[in-house]
Amino acid sequence: MDFINRVAPELRKGLESVPVFRLPEDLQMMREQPRKPVQSEHVHIKKRWITGADHQEMLVNIYEPIHRASKELPALLWLHGGGYVMGHPDIDDIICISFAEKTGCVVVCPDYRLAPEHPFPAGIHDCYKTLVWMVQAAEELNIDTSRIAVAGASAGGGLTAALTLMARDKGGPAICFQMPLYPMIDHRNETPSSYEITDPAVWNRHNNLEAWKMYLGDEQTDEEKISPYAAPFWAKSFEGLPPTYTCVGQLDPFRDETIQYVARLAQAGVDVEFQLYPGGYHAFEYTAPDAEISRRTKDGYIQALARAFNAAK
Repeated sequence: MDFINRVAPELRKGLESVPVFRLPEDLQMMREQPRKPVQSEHVHIKKRWITGADHQEMLVNIYEPIHRASKELPALLWLHGGGYVMGHPDIDDIICISFAEKTGCVVVCPDYRLAPEHPFPAGIHDCYKTLVWMVQAAEELNIDTSRIAVAGASAGGGLTAALTLMARDKGGPAICFQMPLYPMIDHRNETPSSYEITDPAVWNRHNNLEAWKMYLGDEQTDEEKISPYAAPFWAKSFEGLPPTYTCVGQLDPFRDETIQYVARLAQAGVDVEFQLYPGGYHAFEYTAPDAEISRRTKDGYIQALARAFNAAK
């Protein structure tokens, strides 16, 4: 059966809105895709600059419930997707607003540096620097540092998985929960699903291979020395990581690496919850937000975050 006939019927129309592109030649075109400003009656959005890694100034978007109480709120560090080579905090305004509104947390989303101009480890170092800044700015943000979670989708999910490893190995800051959604974590592209999903209308094998090449840069020349902070699936141990929630569509090239990652987390004694969505392609809840399966998917991970914050009280 061809790809389109395997897609859940309610998600097929969403494919019409997905731009067809080919990396690396269309990278600049994708980076220049228009970003529509989003407003909310319930969440205040502000932009500020902080010092990222390598003393570089970095933009962060901050989302805060307007009618918040004076007490400290839990906080979410959200890392946007884009294959490590594109994306911007503004593209995730809607989901960050939803997190802030429905879980009552403060969300911080950094504009981490992108490959190929800034290959690994620039991006993950920016993310770690943001985590450290959140703790240092806890009084300003009025957040509870015992309830800081990290989450992201696709490459943002890969950075989430890498960041929790890095924080564990560095001895902090403490992370109470991680949510790497359909994460980009295995640079080898050797799983059955990485060969199976080649349709040009979604994130596919070709673009994934090219994105990894750009992200790894010189790192890819020595397969044995790939850092787990670049390709988190290959960490030697997942012990000591925080409770985890993840999900993936059955037609996502990251399906198999996500399933294997979940198994390894469970084997390492990490509490993990997982959902596999039949007929779902990569990031389907973004491209077909009104479909029932998309609403269920989004509600699933928002509720998982809310439960984690409650459990960490």
